[in-house]
Amino acid sequence: MIAPRAPLPLTHLPIPKVRDFAILSGLEAGIRGTLMSVMPLVIYRAFGDAATVSQIYLAVGAVSLVFGLLVPWLAAKLSRRWMYTFGTVLYMSGIALAILDQPQVMPFALGCLSLATVTIAVCLNAYVLDYVSRTNLGKSESLRLVFSGPSWAAGPLVGVWLLNWWTPAPFMLAGCFAVAQMAMFWRLRLGNGKQISRARAPSPSPVAFLGRFFAQPRLLAGWMFAVIRSCGWWVYVVYLPIYCVENGLPDTVGAAALSAANLSLFVAPAMLVLVRRLGVRLSVSGAFFIGGVLFVAGWGLSDQPWLVVLALYGGSVTLIMLDVCGGLPFLMAVKPSERTEMSAVYASYRDVSGILTPAGAALVLLVMPLAGIFAVCGAAMLGMGVLARGLHPRLGVPRVSPADAVR
Repeated sequence: MIAPRAPLPLTHLPIPKVRDFAILSGLEAGIRGTLMSVMPLVIYRAFGDAATVSQIYLAVGAVSLVFGLLVPWLAAKLSRRWMYTFGTVLYMSGIALAILDQPQVMPFALGCLSLATVTIAVCLNAYVLDYVSRTNLGKSESLRLVFSGPSWAAGPLVGVWLLNWWTPAPFMLAGCFAVAQMAMFWRLRLGNGKQISRARAPSPSPVAFLGRFFAQPRLLAGWMFAVIRSCGWWVYVVYLPIYCVENGLPDTVGAAALSAANLSLFVAPAMLVLVRRLGVRLSVSGAFFIGGVLFVAGWGLSDQPWLVVLALYGGSVTLIMLDVCGGLPFLMAVKPSERTEMSAVYASYRDVSGILTPAGAALVLLVMPLAGIFAVCGAAMLGMGVLARGLHPRLGVPRVSPADAVR
């Protein structure tokens, strides 16, 4: 008589947690943080002109914008996991081109890095919306910033130091982070995320979901907040280091200012507590108002370089606050059935800001010194502060149930 076999245990892939997505974001931050201050400097050294740097960033931003809108369509054809992998390969390609240290290839290196950023952002946002509940989105954002904090804080200064020591060194460090990111992604086995059935309707074209996006004012407002916030970072990351070099300060000052600003990432959980207490409307509008005033002050103090650095550093702290809460109006309004498509639209804020900032800077440089860019950015932030006053006053404020009210 044959003994009965024990039943085989049913196993399933572990469900990714908020911490897993934070680790992925932290590894990508290692790439971007290391190269954040390095790329503007190497391009400026290669061409020696701030206007040329603006033109290169403008062209790269335009290409990235178009490509970013096509990512959902490509993800549907190739699968999301392969698009994420392709984004990591783009990072590696851009790093390899930058190591060549040839002026003619630097724009292409920057282009690969930019396309990689938008590809990873679209895919990762879609994964987060698939696996993280709506009530945990705030926790996800703050934990993401905490895990990214070391790279954002130390990366810019370390990257410039390595660049001055040996030109390929910062790119090789960024390449190590890219390899680790790909390994972590495949270990999580995220696949194509959770699928939402939609009555066998064909996949919408980019034009179709753009129309649905513009028809939803809350999504449009949330996207505009992200665009101007990103413009503020563009000005701080690209034009503050150039301003420092042009005004006789060491090239490490801009990198040190960026590293100091990114130290605020470690207080992101405390900022999240403040957001929950004040609500999203007051947090977003207040951060934009204070940041706008400080950026305009940087322009007014343009003949005092150290005071400019100090004023823009204060403005960067408000940008960290907006990193914590600025994306919540969009994330809380998106429909589950449109996660991938709207994630692509939302991620386009990076490329739109990558077009607006250098284009605006090129125009400003025609009539004003470089510090005029700070004033224009500050004015845009003040405008977003006014727009944020139109958000619902209870957005992001925990609701009190009748039972809790009785207690």
